[in-house]
Amino acid sequence: MTPPAARTLSVVLAGGGTGGHIEPMLALADALRRRADGGPALRITCLGTARGMETRLVPARGYDLRLIPPVPLPRRPTVDLLRVPGRVRRAVAETRALLEELEADVVVGFGGYVALPAYLAARRAHVPVVVHEQNALPGLANRVGARLAARVAVTVPGTPLHRGEHVGMPLRTAISTLDRAGRRAGARAEFGLDADRPTLLVFGGSQGAASLNRALVGAADALTTAGIQVLHARGPKNTGVTVPARPAGSAPYVVVDYLERMDLAYAAADLALCRSGAVTVAELSAVGLPAVFVPLPIGNGEQRRNALPVVEAGGGLLVEDAALTPSWIESSVVPLLIDPAGLAALAAHAAATGVADADERLADIVLEVAGQ
Repeated sequence: MTPPAARTLSVVLAGGGTGGHIEPMLALADALRRRADGGPALRITCLGTARGMETRLVPARGYDLRLIPPVPLPRRPTVDLLRVPGRVRRAVAETRALLEELEADVVVGFGGYVALPAYLAARRAHVPVVVHEQNALPGLANRVGARLAARVAVTVPGTPLHRGEHVGMPLRTAISTLDRAGRRAGARAEFGLDADRPTLLVFGGSQGAASLNRALVGAADALTTAGIQVLHARGPKNTGVTVPARPAGSAPYVVVDYLERMDLAYAAADLALCRSGAVTVAELSAVGLPAVFVPLPIGNGEQRRNALPVVEAGGGLLVEDAALTPSWIESSVVPLLIDPAGLAALAAHAAATGVADADERLADIVLEVAGQ
C-alpha cells in the first residue's frame, strides 16, 4: 500500500441530524480546506443520514456527503430497544466498507445518530478517531466514542468526558472574526434599525420559540417606551406572531421569520435573548455579545449547563422558561439595556469566556492524529 505521506490524506467527518452537530463539523471542514491550500492534499468526506439537515447543508458548502443508516437510540426502554443491536450491526458494516473505500486516515465524530456507527466502524477498520463534544452534558454516542478515541475535544471546560481537552466550539469565520463595533452601523441599517438606540436581539433557534415570542410581544410596549429597539426572529412557523404598529418616532420593533445573516444580527445587537444551545452560546461568547439565556425546558438539562459557564463568569443572565414573562422583561431586561456601563461589563465578561479559534485548534488535533 502507498504510504499515507505520499497520497491524499483522507479525513472523514461524522455529524448529522441537527445544526448543533453539522455546523461545527462544517467549520472544521472549512479550517481543514484552508490548510490544504498550498499544503498536503486533503480529501474531506462528510457522513450523514437521509433524514437530517446535512442533506441540504453539506452539499451547499461544497463538501462530499455519503449517507449511512441512522441508529436512533430510544430514550426509554421500549420494544424498539430490541431492534437497536441489529441496526447497529448493519450500520457499522456499511460504514466500515465506506471507510475502506475512502482509505480513511482519521474519523472525526461530533455525536448523534451518525457518530456511533462511525466510531465502531473505525475501530474495526483500525482507523484512529477524534471526538468533539459540543454540549456540557455529553450524549451516549460521544461517551462511547471517547473510550475508543485517540483524542477527545470538548467545548465547555469540565465536560465529563473521558480524557476531554478544552478546545472550544468550531465556528464559521463570519462569526469568529466578526468586528461587532465596526459592523454595527451597517448591520442596523440592514435591518431597518436606528443607528444609536440600545438594541435587543431575540431568537429561539431556527424554528423560533413560542414562549419567547409570547413574552416579547407582551413586553413590546415597555421596550419601545424605554427607547429600546428590537430585532425579533419569530421562526418560519410562527407567522401569526405580530406586533402592533409603533407610534411615529418610537423605537423600531422589527419582526422577521428567520435570520440568514447571524453575523449581522450579532453586530446590530447590544444584548440577546435566546435559547442556550451549544452553538448559540459559543457564538455569542466568541463575539462578546451578552445574553439572557432561556434554556429549553425539556430534555436532560444540557441547555442550562451550556449557559452556566458564561453566566457564572458575569457574561449574561439565565431565566427559566416558565419565569420569562412580559413583567420579568420589563423589570430585568429593560434596566439592563438602558445601562451602557452595565452592558459593557457583561460584554467584556462574555468575550472572556469565548474561543474564536477552536476550528484551528481542532484542525491541529485532527491532522496530528491522521499523521500518526
